[in-house]
Amino acid sequence: MIDVNTLRFGLDTFGDMSNSESGEPLGAGQTIRNVVEQAKLADELGLHHINIGEHHRDDFAVSAPDTVLAGIATVTKNITLGTGVTVLSSDDPVRVYQRFATLDALSNGRAEITAGRGSFTESFPLFGYNLNEYHVLFEEKLELLVQLLNEGPVTWQGQTRAALNNQEVYPKTDRGRIPLRVGVGGSPESVVRAARLGAQLALAIIGGDPARFAPFVDLYHQAANEYSNPILPVSIHSPGHIALNDEDAIEQLWPHYQTMFGRIGRERGWSPVTKDHYLNEVKSGSLYVGSPETVAQKIAYALKSVGASRFDLKYSNGPVPQSQLLNTIELFATQVVPRVKELLST
Repeated sequence: MIDVNTLRFGLDTFGDMSNSESGEPLGAGQTIRNVVEQAKLADELGLHHINIGEHHRDDFAVSAPDTVLAGIATVTKNITLGTGVTVLSSDDPVRVYQRFATLDALSNGRAEITAGRGSFTESFPLFGYNLNEYHVLFEEKLELLVQLLNEGPVTWQGQTRAALNNQEVYPKTDRGRIPLRVGVGGSPESVVRAARLGAQLALAIIGGDPARFAPFVDLYHQAANEYSNPILPVSIHSPGHIALNDEDAIEQLWPHYQTMFGRIGRERGWSPVTKDHYLNEVKSGSLYVGSPETVAQKIAYALKSVGASRFDLKYSNGPVPQSQLLNTIELFATQVVPRVKELLST
């Protein structure tokens, strides 16, 4: 049985380039300012987490999530400020640590890192990394980041950056450690790695029945025990959109979902996205679209079937107007979250 007192609820956004209320595209500057307002509302409504993704392409406004989070830190009080994800493969772990230690100071201990490979590869050529080293870049840099987060002298050697010998890295945090999650899309090796390194597991479930990820959570627990590491919370990240009734939610999101996944599909050679596929994911997959009751029922099922204790709703999916994004956040916080707790307490 899930202890509802340990449940945590958050929001994910990639800073999708959005439209005005009249349908005109907004610039990156206004989109980023809107993200700050979204996070401020989430904090005021008592949500636990806001996670901002990193991308380097024209359909997403945020390429430096820790900078946006620093801005959010100045207008919020309680919400945890994290990434979704930091693309560690094309970054330097020392600089990642320093930026987040600085964010932790600005926010009075509210920083959190989610490290991952990312779902796009534009950052590799942009920063001069070879895609042929895709796996070793992430594995080595994650190992180094884990050492850095211990906030002691670091001795490390690998193929992907200069070695460190008994090196202190500054600034240190007041609390002594920044929490680390590892974003995983369904690779058993990634699950075991997270358990071995003592990192929390963040499951990106963007399609299909979430229950199919339950074996990964079992594997994570088993591996943590084998490495004598503590069993840490498991979270789910999934997209969605909420309105007062199912029909409005479905029709509001569809054209924006079609725009976003249509472009990504063309880039990757997928079949064109259809409304039937969209509706099937809404009905029985991992697209949390509908009224507060519909979305709450789906989230409660996901948390229970997977064995997770945290759910982060990716509430921005394509060029959705600001009013609808704010409405989704408000309904999620005020109606969905209490209903999920109620469903799981019985």
